[in-house]
Amino acid sequence: MTQTAVMARGLTKRYGDVRAVDGVDLEIQAGEVFAILGPNGAGKSTTVEILEGYRKRDAGEVSVLGIDPQHPTRLWRSRVGIVLQTANDTAELTVRETVRHFAGYYPNPRDPDEVIARVGLTEKAGNRVRQLSGGQRRRVDVALGVVGNPELLFLDEPTTGFDPEARRGFWDLVESLAHDGTTIVLTTHYLDEAEALADRVAVIAEGRIVAEDRPATLGGRATAKARVSWLDEGDRKHLDTGTPTKTVMELTRRFDGEVPELTVTRPSLEDIYLELIGSPHPQAPSPEVSP
Repeated sequence: MTQTAVMARGLTKRYGDVRAVDGVDLEIQAGEVFAILGPNGAGKSTTVEILEGYRKRDAGEVSVLGIDPQHPTRLWRSRVGIVLQTANDTAELTVRETVRHFAGYYPNPRDPDEVIARVGLTEKAGNRVRQLSGGQRRRVDVALGVVGNPELLFLDEPTTGFDPEARRGFWDLVESLAHDGTTIVLTTHYLDEAEALADRVAVIAEGRIVAEDRPATLGGRATAKARVSWLDEGDRKHLDTGTPTKTVMELTRRFDGEVPELTVTRPSLEDIYLELIGSPHPQAPSPEVSP
């Protein structure tokens, strides 16, 4: 039977007259990778901080691994890993000393050297943390979040400052944790990251969840019209259609088999996300035409 790892009902947080979180409902299943997306100031970080037990709510019900995070126990804390947006580090310790030190806080930690390798810091393991770049310090934050082998892991903008190779290595780590049954709650501004890692995503705007689904089907993405684009006598033309195969066949006949610079695309996750949060995004400047 599938178990619920995180549940929130009517979650509300006010700052004066402003509702930063306005009646959020969430249900995240055990073993799921769940991404929370939204622009700065939308309420996603406040929501996650309430789930982590860092911030008190004003109203609503919350259960995280069966416990109200507003009243945590020591055992509950050992089952939860957290990677915050910013973190204070032990600047005078080496990377290896830091990770090993934090591993000692947990009853069943991962091997510290394995964790250091998975975040791409093996070559820096003997360096003091203060000697690292900002991106490398961020990798230390991630290592400290996962070294306790948590059942539930909160990742708040975890790959900020990572180079492409390190990001891919981190994605492999997340996938291996998920494969082992770890529930992961991820906030990120990288939509490719959410699409690559998340089983489901929720989009928050102005303190409310405006959409929740799998990345491939969010906001009707899977059934949205496709854009067929081609070059016609030097001009870029396009047609938004629900029958792209038919359109391509018509164009193929018209151009005697080879359609110049033909592309067929459906809305990306970024396109859908920008629509959901009410942000304008660029459209092709060429007119829509019939094939």
